[in-house]
Amino acid sequence: MTVQVRLFLMMVLQLAVWGAWAPKLFPYMGLLGFAPWQQSLVGSCWGVAALAGMFFSNQFADRNFAAERFMAVSHALSGLALIGVAFSTTFWPFFACYMVYSLLYVPTLSVSNSIAFANLKDPAKQFGAVRMGGTVGWMLVSWPFIFLLGAKADIEHIRWIFLVAAIVSFALAAYSLTLPHTPPRREAEGVDKLAWRRAVKLLGVPFVGVLFAVTFIDSVIHNGYFVMADGFLTNRVGIAGNLSMVVLSLGQLAEIGTMLILGPVLVKLGWKLTMIIGVLGHAARFAVFAFFADSLPVIVAVQLLHGVCYAFFFATVYIFVDAVFPKDVRSSAQGLFNLLILGIGSVVASFLFPTLIGRLTTKVTDISGAETQIVDYQMLFLVPTGMALAAVVILALFFRPPTRAPETPDIA
Repeated sequence: MTVQVRLFLMMVLQLAVWGAWAPKLFPYMGLLGFAPWQQSLVGSCWGVAALAGMFFSNQFADRNFAAERFMAVSHALSGLALIGVAFSTTFWPFFACYMVYSLLYVPTLSVSNSIAFANLKDPAKQFGAVRMGGTVGWMLVSWPFIFLLGAKADIEHIRWIFLVAAIVSFALAAYSLTLPHTPPRREAEGVDKLAWRRAVKLLGVPFVGVLFAVTFIDSVIHNGYFVMADGFLTNRVGIAGNLSMVVLSLGQLAEIGTMLILGPVLVKLGWKLTMIIGVLGHAARFAVFAFFADSLPVIVAVQLLHGVCYAFFFATVYIFVDAVFPKDVRSSAQGLFNLLILGIGSVVASFLFPTLIGRLTTKVTDISGAETQIVDYQMLFLVPTGMALAAVVILALFFRPPTRAPETPDIA
């Protein structure tokens, strides 16, 4: 296999670990009887790990370990932590195992990128195709659950999300040892303390501050989607528990196509309009959830908007930072926005939406005396819809980038 194919397979496995458990994490915690505040604490682990992992991987791992060996050890240990998560049915053991897993896994997201950039001949042109492996992995890992989960999946079934993730993690640990040797970087560029301070100071520039604020809002909405979507599909729409992950993976399928046209779209429409379309995708999707929950075809079809949401906003933000920020602080600026998207946005979403679900849930008792919990999904989804529309207004009125669009469509 060529180096590019080997790195593509690395990304397939890397994101498959994440995609195996992410859609059903919050519904599973609900089945375990975890209170909203407990679910929020578990959800915040990812944000804590994103903060710790960003500094650990950049400041320590990159300079002291061969990247492929760091990946092998991290994924072997995180696989063990995932097994612990799978068989923990009370809160504190579950929380502890999930926190350990998060702290081990999150640094590998940036380390896997480092391996790719270090071993590609032309990273600017080749990395997009390699990173697409992650999208493929997220899609593929949903298919085994058609057989592992029942239509009315219970705790015994759903714990397989962590066991499958552990199996993939062990496979990636072994595969990492076959990756090209990537020695530690004794002189890591763009991650010194001065660069971080300069990147943070750039938030005082009006267009950067506006983009940072909108990215925060959209990252909360984006992470909230994973908190709410699976429960909505299974409990309200009526999609079988073993098919909901496949339905959600349609968004990744659309992401592949959207990423392929992103370059020409950016050149034609420019930074602002492309980002606005991406945020409007979130508003449209949640509005459909709120008002068309009884139409299964519409709910399934609207999952395709995920590709528009991700590529036209988040991928565009990464490209914008690389194109506009000073070269010596680009790495730090990317880390700053990545912390917002993976870390802070995840933490806020993990506290906000479980709390809203709890407040919008009522207990209904039928004639036989059985209790059923009913969530007011319409009111729930109007919250992220309103947040997205507010972000669109902020972008439209206050975001004034220094250049209208990239100079070339070759941005893969």
